Formats: sequence, structure tokens, C-alpha cells
Amino acid sequence: MNEKEVAEIRRRFRPDKSNITHIRGCYINEQREIIAQIDQSLALMSQEEGEKLLGILKKALSGALGKNLMDLTFATQQVVDSPEHGLLMALRDSALKDEEAVGAFFQKVAQSIQLEGTYLILLAHDTYDVPYRSKDGQALEDASSEVFSYILCAVCPVKPTKPALSYYLYENEFHNCGTDWLVSPPEVGFLFPAFDDRSANLYNALYYSRNISENHPEFIQSVFNTEVPIPASEQKETFQSILGETLEDQCDYQVVQAVHDQLCQMIEEHKERKEEEPLVVSKGTVKHVLASCGIQEPQMQAFEERFDAAFGDQAQLRPQNIVDPKQFEVRTPEVAIRVSPEQSHLVQTRIIDGVKYILIRADQEVEVNGVKIQIH
Repeated sequence: MNEKEVAEIRRRFRPDKSNITHIRGCYINEQREIIAQIDQSLALMSQEEGEKLLGILKKALSGALGKNLMDLTFATQQVVDSPEHGLLMALRDSALKDEEAVGAFFQKVAQSIQLEGTYLILLAHDTYDVPYRSKDGQALEDASSEVFSYILCAVCPVKPTKPALSYYLYENEFHNCGTDWLVSPPEVGFLFPAFDDRSANLYNALYYSRNISENHPEFIQSVFNTEVPIPASEQKETFQSILGETLEDQCDYQVVQAVHDQLCQMIEEHKERKEEEPLVVSKGTVKHVLASCGIQEPQMQAFEERFDAAFGDQAQLRPQNIVDPKQFEVRTPEVAIRVSPEQSHLVQTRIIDGVKYILIRADQEVEVNGVKIQIH
């Protein structure tokens, strides 16, 4: 799914936009036991309560693609005949009215995911009359191309509030407020099936993880039984490690700067073109940059082998996951220097009288602890 498709489904989660009639859910205690099941009708809730509940569900479609939101792909045989895909289809096709399927799903999640404390599993089903879009991108609301039927799951921690002293206006007195339990934004969730090319893709699901360093592989294995994507933060660390270890003594400031600059340039050009499909890069893209820096073939080969071992020989990574377009950092054990990528040329590395130095041009004002100083 691309950003426009995700945004189109996110807009559904309002009482006046969706066809969601009720929310299924269950409450899990710290021993992974199902304490209570919920079947909440939105029609019987106040508008404010309904909006808040739909708002919590919508957060399972938030964050950045490739970081918080990741595509999960089912194998063809799974779609044809597998218990995990069959269960998701039963939930969707029954509009969450298949009690056996709903109970089996809640048990599967409760036994697989590891969250601290108690939490809620929320499920919603919606049917969306997808408006036809003309060639100029205009939506024709009265012309539907298909009905997109899907489920959205959100796993939300339930956390206690702290006791506090509160002022009661009508009594004009202070009283203690006891501990209450609040539903937090989802930790994980998913959309099934994916909304690819504005149409249902039964081979894909869109998976959500709030923490880009933890994608809960045990949940993915249990619910989808498919390959677990490498967390975004780990992609960056792995790429940095491969680059430094395989290039060896050829990995200098200019090489790392060139890789960062060219990947950032690709990101910026992609934004300017306003392309809907996400930008991805392959090992070939990085090798082309390394070749332009004069890296020798043995190191190039070593980089390719390590890249394949870590990500797969056909892997395509989002450049935002392996470089930071907003920051360029030089770090020693004692000092960290951060500059905007556009100003990375102000930093140089030199060896002076046998000693290694990091040099920073300082033609303009220089401040130390907020005090303007002069350099003599």
C-alpha cells in the first residue's frame, strides 16, 4: 500500500464515514487469560465515545510506511489452504459474526503476543464502496468501482492512572480521584486484506508496530505464519555495520558522506515528483554509489555478500530506514557532532603531525554555552 491508499482507509474511521456497526474485543490479563469479551454496538454509544473508539482503531494505520507500517505477504499455498489465512478470511467474510472464528483468533493472539500488563484486542469490520477515480485523480462519489471488505485489528495496552487530588466545581471542594484504567494507543495491529491499487489484495496484509525497534515477531508468526520483516531501526544498524566492516580501510568520511548524500537526494527527488509508490533501493543502487567513490572490487564483492546474507539477494530497502535525511552525525567515544545533511561539507577529517582530527569550518558566529566567542 502507498501513502494515499493508507490515508484513504484512515478517513473511514469516523462515525459518519464508516459502515462499522460494532466492535468486537476481549480483555487479557497479565497471565494471558481472556477475562471478558466485548461486542460493543456503536449505535448504542454516545458520539464522543464512538469517535474515541474509532480514533484508537485508526492509530493502527498511523506512522511511516516501511517503519511503523509494513507489508506482510502470504505464500500462494497459504492463500489456497492454510489455517492462518483461512481464519482471517472467516473473520472478514462473516463480518466478525462467526463466534468460533472470533474466539479462536482471540486465543491465538493472547497466547502469542508478549506485552507488559493487561491489554485489549479490538476488531472492527468495514465495507467500503470504493469511489471510482478518473484519470485526473478526481473521485466520483456516485460511481463505485468495487466494495472493499476488510477487518482492522488493534492490540491496546490498558494502563492504570495515578491517584490524584481533583477539584469538584459544584461542591467547591477537593477530593481524591481513585485509580482508573485507560485504553492506550495500539502497540500492534493490522489491516486485512491490504488495499493495494485501491482494491483488495488477499495475498497481503498491512502490519502496524508502534515501536520501530520491536515488531513482535511472535505475533506475526502466530497470526500470519509468514516471514518477519526486519525492524526499521535494525535495518539501519545492520546496513551501517555492513558498510563499515566490508569496506575496511576504504571506508572513510567521503565514502559515507557520498552514500548519505546520494540516498537523501533520491528521497528528495521522489518527494518532488510526488510519486505514489514508495521509494526503495537495492544493493545495486548502493554498489553504484560505492563504485563512484572508487571502492575496489574485492570490497564491493564483500559488501554484496554481507548484504545478501543480512537482507536477502532480492531485498529492496526504503532509504529512510538506512539514512536520516534530517541529520548527519560524526561521533567519537567522547564527542558527537550533528549537522544538517546540506552542511556536511563543513566537516572534514585530517591527519596533522600524525594525529587524527575532525575539522569544522567556523566562518560565521560561534557560541559556547550560549556565549558568542571569537576564534583567534
